[in-house]
Amino acid sequence: MSYYALSLTLIFVLIPLLLSKTLKLGLEKDTIVATVRSIIQLLLVGYVLKFVFDSENFLFIILMVVLMIAAATQNARKKGKGIRGITWKLIVTFITVELLTQGLLIGLQIVPPTAQFIISISGMLIGNSMVLSILFLNRFSSEIESNSDEIELILSLGGTPKQAIHQQLINAIKSSLIPTIESQKTIGLVQLPGMMSGQIIAGADPMQAVQFQLIILFLLLATAAVTSIMLGFLSYPTLFNGRMQMIRAKRLK
Repeated sequence: MSYYALSLTLIFVLIPLLLSKTLKLGLEKDTIVATVRSIIQLLLVGYVLKFVFDSENFLFIILMVVLMIAAATQNARKKGKGIRGITWKLIVTFITVELLTQGLLIGLQIVPPTAQFIISISGMLIGNSMVLSILFLNRFSSEIESNSDEIELILSLGGTPKQAIHQQLINAIKSSLIPTIESQKTIGLVQLPGMMSGQIIAGADPMQAVQFQLIILFLLLATAAVTSIMLGFLSYPTLFNGRMQMIRAKRLK
């Protein structure tokens, strides 16, 4: 595809801009910023990846993964400002997801330990983990805010913080997992995943493309579960002080 052909696809950006302007949604600025940033970031990443893939230097691979984790943490932490230590909790969660998935993939020799596989798969998994973190933190904060009286009642009756917040924690975890589970139920029927479609367009054998896509789908499911559960159990203790009193929900906004 030429850059001229690519530039013609900007017509698709005009559609949400016109709709936002017509309906007075106020999303014009965000849409333009998102479009410009995506163009610049992807072009830069394209050149960086070409360099890293050609060099096959393991240090560069680690640096790319660290950069992904740092960017994901910076973005997700904004949704959990009221949770003490949310930054390191996110970092620990993302690192655990990365080590667990890549350790199994490479250890079981499912994929070779090359830059193309490690960086590409890491990008998809860390990105998915970031989205799950944001979904979880949004729902968890909302659950705490709307059920703070119930939580404090359980505490006043002698319940532990874990008992008091158990239902809200479970609701937030389940809510954040639903999009991943539901999307996999209709995969191949309602949507053709981007990775599989890209391989087919590039001329790969459809069955091989399906096999690689299945690997990613299973990884995304595991990533979603580990992210939501781990982040939840790391976060909830910091919502209570040393006297087992809940920090008021308004501080989580």
